[in-house]
Amino acid sequence: MSLPADTPPAVADVLGYLQHHLQELTECQNTSEHIINNTLAGLTAQIQQLTQLMTGPAPAPTVAPPPVTTSPLSVNPSSPVPSAPTKQRTRPKFPSLPDFSSERTSSRAFLNSCTLYLRLAPEQFSCDEEKIFWTLAFFKDGCAAKWSENLFRQKADTGIFPIQSWVNFEQQFRSQFFPVNAEADAINTLEGSSYYQENRTVDDYLDSFRILASDARYTDPRTLVVKFRRGLKLNVQSQIATMPFRRPADTDPEA
Repeated sequence: MSLPADTPPAVADVLGYLQHHLQELTECQNTSEHIINNTLAGLTAQIQQLTQLMTGPAPAPTVAPPPVTTSPLSVNPSSPVPSAPTKQRTRPKFPSLPDFSSERTSSRAFLNSCTLYLRLAPEQFSCDEEKIFWTLAFFKDGCAAKWSENLFRQKADTGIFPIQSWVNFEQQFRSQFFPVNAEADAINTLEGSSYYQENRTVDDYLDSFRILASDARYTDPRTLVVKFRRGLKLNVQSQIATMPFRRPADTDPEA
């Protein structure tokens, strides 16, 4: 742009500066427009590709294969039908029995333990003789070992074991090792003072008293209560006698 000849120099300089700056801005604008146009062109191309992917032809539907028909198996009525496998029942583990040494106080408990095992595992014994031999294996000390030795000596001499059935073995065991007169022994004990509680707990004293009362065949409630309280420690007897409420009745052994 040409300026009039009478334009002051200062104004001419300012106008020249503005003109130059305007040219720089124009060039920057052209460059920005070029960059924007290229970016828009790239975005447009990407949008078109995405549109084609999204709106492309649908895939051909898959045809399921025809079902396979199988002919029913022919069943022979005379052939046995296999049964479902049965789950084997596990048995509880039975503790090993202690050795028996002919103590009369433990003979009843020993015989009960043997009988219980024989009933829990009957498949382990094919006959009564095996049951008897298994029981005699615990006769290792005292009179019990001598009695067992005598039985096997008779078998060696005669070729026949002298006890042929488990019932007979139980009878002879009771005759040999059970208390001779358990009822009389229990009555004598309850008439004395050896059954007293002393240093035992009440629970231990109660358990032993119940066994004695059962062996003695005591059935009278008042007798049972009197003898039980007589065997208690003096301080326990005093506590029961001075109970203000819910004092156990003299005729109720379970109280």
